[in-house]
Amino acid sequence: MKRRTKDPGTQQRVYRFRFYPTTAQAEQLEKTFGACRWVYNEGLALRSGAWERHRVNVGFAETCRALTGWRRAAGTAWLEEVSSTVLQQSLRNLDQAYTRFFKGMSKYPKRKKKRTSKDAATYVRTGFRWVEDPERPGTARVTLAKQAQPLDVRWSRTLPAGLLPVRLSVTRDRAGRYFLAALAEERITVLPAAFMPGTGEPTTVGLDLGLASLATLDDGTKLDHPRLLKRYAERLARLQRELHRKVMGSQNRDKARRRIARLYALIGDVRRDMLDQFTTRLVRENQVLVVEDLSIASLLRPARGKGRRRKASLNRAIRDAAWGELLRQLRYKCEWYGRTLVIVDRFFPSTRRCSACHAKGPKLDVSVREWTCDRCGAAHDRDVNAAVNLRDEGLRLYRLATSALPPGGRAPSVIRASALPGPEGPLPVM
Repeated sequence: MKRRTKDPGTQQRVYRFRFYPTTAQAEQLEKTFGACRWVYNEGLALRSGAWERHRVNVGFAETCRALTGWRRAAGTAWLEEVSSTVLQQSLRNLDQAYTRFFKGMSKYPKRKKKRTSKDAATYVRTGFRWVEDPERPGTARVTLAKQAQPLDVRWSRTLPAGLLPVRLSVTRDRAGRYFLAALAEERITVLPAAFMPGTGEPTTVGLDLGLASLATLDDGTKLDHPRLLKRYAERLARLQRELHRKVMGSQNRDKARRRIARLYALIGDVRRDMLDQFTTRLVRENQVLVVEDLSIASLLRPARGKGRRRKASLNRAIRDAAWGELLRQLRYKCEWYGRTLVIVDRFFPSTRRCSACHAKGPKLDVSVREWTCDRCGAAHDRDVNAAVNLRDEGLRLYRLATSALPPGGRAPSVIRASALPGPEGPLPVM
């Protein structure tokens, strides 16, 4: 099956809505989730076994042929109750997992488990009907394969007229909520270029991510860390105690588990909404956005021996800050709206360097929030100084990357310091 490519000049955008299935639809989706998980695991076993026993690489086409045999076999005839295109997409996901593994982007694919894996199914255009509702412009009647009635979708926003999604993803979270994600290809209007009046320089903002404040801008603006996990810690602890009192396998235990899942879902929704508003404002107001290249995985490594409890508390605060989600939103929004995200090298001394005279000071302890430059006497707020240094370094990298562009050329959406060649290799860090 040939993989579809994105049309030139368009961007892929996902519209996500909640829906409420009927009893029959929920039962059919339950079968679909289970079948997708089973096919993924069988495809993984087939590919792993072929390599271990015969040193043979089995690809997507071979697993699709095996899927045909599984659907016809007497012992797995229940796969016929699920759309074949959905099961093929499960094998496509497995193939993409192998591709990421071979590129060094992720670990070797693992088996999916019913209790811990995400319930999800992907429908391509042949697996659903999408009919625009003439009575409610911007909405549609969506009917999935193997289902007779359209879904009861809560359209929280209207869609562009004439939109036909390329793909639909149906998911169920741990709280039991069902969501429909429509992947569409559309032409997103680029925002007008933002330049400083009278100078012609692009408006640039430096962001220093932290835990005392979630983000600090070079103008001194600080986004407070909401600390949602800490805010709901007592409520979570109470629900966890209730869960441990329930009998294993009982319906009451399942209800208690769902209450915990709903609370975690609430925390995630609040966090994403806050970050979405913040990143949208930054992208609308600035042409160039500068951040530091953070190795979040390294920061989250657990400590051993003395100090491990303190490190565990620090790791919880980092996860609660959701730096990865903030950076993800900045990346795709810069690509959509014609902005540039500059990622400064992680070893750039943004905190230690004086933003006034550029003198490099001694290493600062985390507890030091303000310091004075020994060379010029300038007093600095630790985070604001780092944001100013990131802004200046990011603007320098932006000029370097765009200096070779032809007249009228568009700057790239992402500029990495490590990818820019200097006179003798990578750019030096002051």
